Amino acid sequence: MNEITEPTRILFEGFQLQTIYLFYAFGYAAIAVFIYGCYVQIRKYRRGQPDPSWNNFVTRFGSMVVTMLTHRTIKRRDSAAGKAHALIFFGFILLFIGTATITLEYDIIEPLFGVTFWKGSFYLWFSLILDVAGLAFIAGLLYMMYRRKWMHLPKLDYKRVDREPGDPDYDRSEYRREDWAFLWTLIIISVTGFVLEATRLVWLSETASVWDVRMWSPVGAFLAMIMKGIGFTPEAAGVFRTGLWWFHGMLALAFIALIPYTKVKHIFTASASLMFRDEMAGRRLPMVPEDQVEAGYKKIDDLTWKSLLHLDACTKCGRCQDACPANAVGAPLSPRDVILSLREFANKALTKKELPEEAELDIHGKDVGQVFMETLWSCRTCLACVEICPVAVEHVPIIVQMRRQLVEQGDMDPILQKTLGTIHKSGNSFGESKRKRAKWAQDLPFEIKDARKEPVDVLWFVGDYASFDPRNQVVTRSFAKLLNQAGVNFGLLFEAEMNSGNDVRRVGEEGLYEFLATSNIGTLQSCDFKSIVTTDPHSFNTIRNEYPDFGGEFEIQHYTTLVKELFEQGKLKLNKQNNKRVTFHDPCHLGRYNKGYDAPREVIKLLGYDLVEMDRNRDNSFCCGAGGGRIWIPDPVGIEKPSANRMREAGAIEGLEVFIVSCPKDLTMFEDALKTSGFEGQFVVRELIELINDCVEYDDSIIETQETAEHVAV
Repeated sequence: MNEITEPTRILFEGFQLQTIYLFYAFGYAAIAVFIYGCYVQIRKYRRGQPDPSWNNFVTRFGSMVVTMLTHRTIKRRDSAAGKAHALIFFGFILLFIGTATITLEYDIIEPLFGVTFWKGSFYLWFSLILDVAGLAFIAGLLYMMYRRKWMHLPKLDYKRVDREPGDPDYDRSEYRREDWAFLWTLIIISVTGFVLEATRLVWLSETASVWDVRMWSPVGAFLAMIMKGIGFTPEAAGVFRTGLWWFHGMLALAFIALIPYTKVKHIFTASASLMFRDEMAGRRLPMVPEDQVEAGYKKIDDLTWKSLLHLDACTKCGRCQDACPANAVGAPLSPRDVILSLREFANKALTKKELPEEAELDIHGKDVGQVFMETLWSCRTCLACVEICPVAVEHVPIIVQMRRQLVEQGDMDPILQKTLGTIHKSGNSFGESKRKRAKWAQDLPFEIKDARKEPVDVLWFVGDYASFDPRNQVVTRSFAKLLNQAGVNFGLLFEAEMNSGNDVRRVGEEGLYEFLATSNIGTLQSCDFKSIVTTDPHSFNTIRNEYPDFGGEFEIQHYTTLVKELFEQGKLKLNKQNNKRVTFHDPCHLGRYNKGYDAPREVIKLLGYDLVEMDRNRDNSFCCGAGGGRIWIPDPVGIEKPSANRMREAGAIEGLEVFIVSCPKDLTMFEDALKTSGFEGQFVVRELIELINDCVEYDDSIIETQETAEHVAV
């Protein structure tokens, strides 16, 4: 052994040349297994359909790096897990950089150029940083173990909500075993690394350039002192070090080799998923390519390569399941289960050298690995899962693509099928004559312009529920009066307006959606107006985000934004304020879909109301249960409705007087839930327009009609 004259560490200290060659042989074998595994995964993705997400690569990469470094998606709503993951992540990164630095010197720079740098002050600081990183790494891993063993979090129980006990794929205990194997492997690698450091210090304790600088490796030094205290001699430490070195090294190489085949691959797939994320996922659904024979996803290789990547990116954290309103009320849906089922299916079918027969690629059905029809129809397409996913998995677009196939095959609730036929025939979901769409305006003390016949500044796209539902018609008349009072030059499409198609599209009826969208776009383009306003967040979303794909680009506002502007411009004035205690429900299509959180709250505060937020608000708002066409599908008997669940949350607010909504479907769903959930008489459900209407100063000419509208509302 050569005398060490300055602080450093000789990688293969005390090993014979043949032993070093053997280690490199194992190392290259591990790398070969890793590369082959990567090849199999890439081949799997290539078997998916094309996806245009390679655009803006530099911007996407930069966003991904920022997201990973800040941990902003992981810390949300679970800061403890986010902090622990940050310890693991940054600890791992530093340890990886350390290993790469050693490799750079030993295998590249020194053999080629005879230059060494892993010594002296550089080595000492290197040793200190890696000790701290290793300690942080272990601390993060221990917390994750604690979460799984003692916190008993429902989201970490992988039992499937869409299966029954006894079904072969119900328990998913293999995922729990994989989690523990992953954690224990990393813990053992880390701990043995520290112990290996300690044994080297004891072994070379008589060498001043090693022992005198031991505190630059504080964890190793602490363990070395313990070892010396219990009687470890340098000779014994040398023998022990040899065996531990091989154990530690082989375990680390096995870990590297198994990355593409295990949970560890999320290090790469999660990063790629974040890089290729679509900021409009769910808000803007993809069109059906002209050359595609059947709509949607029928077989596993119908998924795009990006969707297949998303499947592998899922870390099974369960946040989507926690946020899912369908899951919360006991419906047979966990967004995570859908993703994991498809992942298992893809790994089974698409990693083979040759693809199985077409029938074996079908992802719909009741067999092991397939996704049930009942599971897909339970989704409200509220985007709660997409919004909270820390690795940007796009659950809703995948579910809707699978629904498209169900619609193509006619696998849907008969009532839903009838409703879709009604919409196709009459242009609305109520089956009413088109001539009745603006009947609600007949008793108004002023005429509303026909935007098809004369120019207007603001075209009001009313929507089905606001046009035909008697309770919502009261709100619609009130909004018309507000616009008239503010002097807004507005008009309607009257019978030319058709269902916007937002929910039709999320049901999966893409053909009907395209018919509705192109019809509305054609009508809108024939009119002379500056902007669109709507009281329906569902219509707002599709006109704003999806009509442009069909050639219809329009400036559109939700009414809350317009009313806020009218107050700020002095065109609407208050004749009183109200100090009642209220809470506000964020509609999914205004809130999560389009980030419209502030305008409604600013209007509520302007009116003087005492706004108390529910625990689930803004991007974490719950769903009324109407989205994704569920308003047209009867809920199963015996399970709670999402709207009733929301009523219970509101009912827990002490002194609550008014539950405020700003969506016609919300008004319908929550007024029904108020009656059935036992809170009728404790508080009322009102549309924000009605509250504005209560407080606005009106001209005398419409006060009488206003009072009549209020009487009908009561």
